[in-house]
Amino acid sequence: MRKPFVAGNWKMHGSKAMIASLINDLSRAWQQGDKVDVAVCPPFVYIDYVQRTLNNPAIKVGAQNMAAEPEYGAFTGEVSAPMLKEFDCRYVILGHSERRSLFGEDDDLIARKVEVALNARLTPILCVGETLEERDAGITEQVIERQLQAVIDRVGGDAFADIVVAYEPVWAIGTGKTASPEQAQAVHAFIRDKIRLLSAEAADDMIIQYGGSVKPGNAMELFSQPDIDGGLIGGASLVADDFLAICNAAATAKG
Repeated sequence: MRKPFVAGNWKMHGSKAMIASLINDLSRAWQQGDKVDVAVCPPFVYIDYVQRTLNNPAIKVGAQNMAAEPEYGAFTGEVSAPMLKEFDCRYVILGHSERRSLFGEDDDLIARKVEVALNARLTPILCVGETLEERDAGITEQVIERQLQAVIDRVGGDAFADIVVAYEPVWAIGTGKTASPEQAQAVHAFIRDKIRLLSAEAADDMIIQYGGSVKPGNAMELFSQPDIDGGLIGGASLVADDFLAICNAAATAKG
């Protein structure tokens, strides 16, 4: 059985004071690590501080992005996979809609990053999702398939056993709108079926998170869907009580 996974994407938020309070609260209160994998993904500059502040081995740390270059070099402002590994990062978010839309990252670049992460033994959290215009046009599945296919072409279907896929409908990120449990489940099932055509074992093992205005009030209903294995949480991950409630909802829904 797949173990649920909930990750907090802090985006460009944080200060040492805020992080100390948040991490202390999470470290003290999170007690269901046997049921749910949990990670927090701070901005690069706070990764070391989070690691030093954490006092709960059941909470792991990830990064929000990573360079496509596999080692070192003249790439001002970039952070490489070996750098993340040196600070004990377990996960890295790749292909978030904000990276795609604001910073021009295309499917090929994201696929290259996924390959680099896998080679470095980092677990990629591969974000896929459609805009409101694409959903209204009825091409959600075509968009998701295109985003997945770029990665499949580079690393193959079997690799998805080691990739977390996060379905994040762009129209639901930070808007307060949320895909209905049925809408989310339909896309999650499509993703799993796509991988199953290539590797039944990878499809059965892969974690597919939902992201898009997940809150304590809707987490249980979302996580109760058969193909939703947890969440990639934005704003709610900055509030200890909310993030813990979402993590506990995953434990209850999949328990």
